[in-house]
Amino acid sequence: MNQPANPPHLLNEMPVLRLIPMPADSNPSGDVFGGWIMSQVDLAGSVPAVLRARGRVATVAVNAFSFTAPVNIGDLVSFFARIVKTGRTSITVEVEVWSQRRRGELELVKVTDAVLTYVAVDAAGKSRELPAQ
Repeated sequence: MNQPANPPHLLNEMPVLRLIPMPADSNPSGDVFGGWIMSQVDLAGSVPAVLRARGRVATVAVNAFSFTAPVNIGDLVSFFARIVKTGRTSITVEVEVWSQRRRGELELVKVTDAVLTYVAVDAAGKSRELPAQ
């Protein structure tokens, strides 16, 4: 299922992470492992969370995760993350993942949506309040 060639928000936002999956990241059919994508989503979601927390965060929940299309070896995979909610110690982040297939042709396909919650933690790993913005 292909998405529009240039989704409007992709033209105005920089991804927090961009990667090209390699053969070691895939199954024998050439599809990238879902676990590899989940790991990268967690890293991407932590980028705005760390900035908002001004320090260390821990992942406490994966609230939603859907795979909508496969990721192929050699795709340029872009991870877009934005904070959607903050609490006293928590930060909820939405992550969208887009694959650019046949990179010379700029075919973009949305492959994953996720929502994760992080908690700001101190050096001892105990939760702490978020600093004022």
